[in-house]
Amino acid sequence: MEELIRLADVEQAAAGDGHLLWAAQGRHDGRLGPGVRAWRHGTALAVASPDLSARDRLAVKGSADDAAHLVRHVLAEVGPTYRPVGQASLIEALAGAIPGLSLFPEFYWMETSAVPDPPSVGVEWLDDVRVKEAASLFDRFFPDSFAQPDDGGTHRWAGVVDSLTSGTPPEPLAVAADVWSAAGCGFLAGVCTHPDARGRGLAGAVCGFVLGELVHRHGRAALMVHGGNQSAIAVYERLGMSKHPLAGAQVVVTPS
Repeated sequence: MEELIRLADVEQAAAGDGHLLWAAQGRHDGRLGPGVRAWRHGTALAVASPDLSARDRLAVKGSADDAAHLVRHVLAEVGPTYRPVGQASLIEALAGAIPGLSLFPEFYWMETSAVPDPPSVGVEWLDDVRVKEAASLFDRFFPDSFAQPDDGGTHRWAGVVDSLTSGTPPEPLAVAADVWSAAGCGFLAGVCTHPDARGRGLAGAVCGFVLGELVHRHGRAALMVHGGNQSAIAVYERLGMSKHPLAGAQVVVTPS
């Protein structure tokens, strides 16, 4: 069992796995993100990231046996609030090997290292006034989004600003955020489109714009999407993103 301190060591152990690289929240000075810790055991790597995308996350990869040994150790170290997340088959094996782990539904990690084609409509980075207007969009139509315009972890918001109907003032109609990005992996979240503006390709335009910026800056861009959200998955695939099934588990604490 070895704790990894340097980002370069985590990158080597991750062997190109974007989810593990993102979980490290690496800084460009070679350090891990605030509060992030990482361990290696045999083929397994585990990265514990506090309060990443609104939860304590334990990204894990490796063989089932090595990962089970490692996750037991790490959960004892960091506590039961951390949720193991990784390749769906691996998390299913961990749930069978570690008492108290309960699975939650599969989702997709999607990523790309290619810059999408330029959007067909105008997209811009939003100033503070437009970001406040975008907050209203979430209040009305997407209150459960992990990324919100007033979220301290959000770096930048982009959007399509236009009139909803003729004669009405321009407002953000579709938005997406550069949020929780890290060295080697930019991250997109907070995609929201006004219901009356759907069907115009605005979500694809704003996502393509942000993905392109993230790839330019970090070399890779990623997002997570629920497995049942087929319309969103289709948009992301048209933008050149590949999908990888992930699953998660949480520790069920039995009252004493």
